[in-house]
Amino acid sequence: MRLPEDAHRSRPWRIHELVPDFRLEDVWELPTPGYADEFPTLVGGIAESDPAATRSTAARGLWTLRWKAGELLGVDRADDGVGSRVPTLRDRLPDDLRAAPGPEFRALPFTSLYLTDNEFAAEMANRTMHGVLHLGWVRERSGDYRGQMAVYVKPNDLLGRAYMAAIKPARYLVVYPQMMRTIERRWARRARYLPAR
Repeated sequence: MRLPEDAHRSRPWRIHELVPDFRLEDVWELPTPGYADEFPTLVGGIAESDPAATRSTAARGLWTLRWKAGELLGVDRADDGVGSRVPTLRDRLPDDLRAAPGPEFRALPFTSLYLTDNEFAAEMANRTMHGVLHLGWVRERSGDYRGQMAVYVKPNDLLGRAYMAAIKPARYLVVYPQMMRTIERRWARRARYLPAR
């Protein structure tokens, strides 16, 4: 479920101090009810996922189209990425976060920035923008926990702004709904292996 920006901004996340020059693009509640110690499971599942391998033909088609278009237009070249066109946000990290990197991503072009007991951030960049994925582990009033995802972007000039505007309908109509269904299915499967509490 999409959430208002305040659902993210009102929490004392460490990410706020690191991305004041980025725009908060999206905030989502993840279908991942769980226990206090399950945040690493959520982060690992996201890092292991491959959105191009989804069950949805439409979502697979969009990802395939995106990667092919990126290849043809040259927007995903290594010299346009983190550490080349844009400096890595790791340079902004305080020592305690720098010492706590997260997992490597299997299929998505993200690089982990940091992982704490309730917060994770990763970055990616191409010719169109510099983006940050943020995951948080939120305690509910019931005492249970759930995941929350935020996406920050810093478009690169007119090309980046045009790109973000062009892909917005596909993100909301196909990509995010399919992503939420995939996360929910994977999360439900993990419950089979949990000991009773």
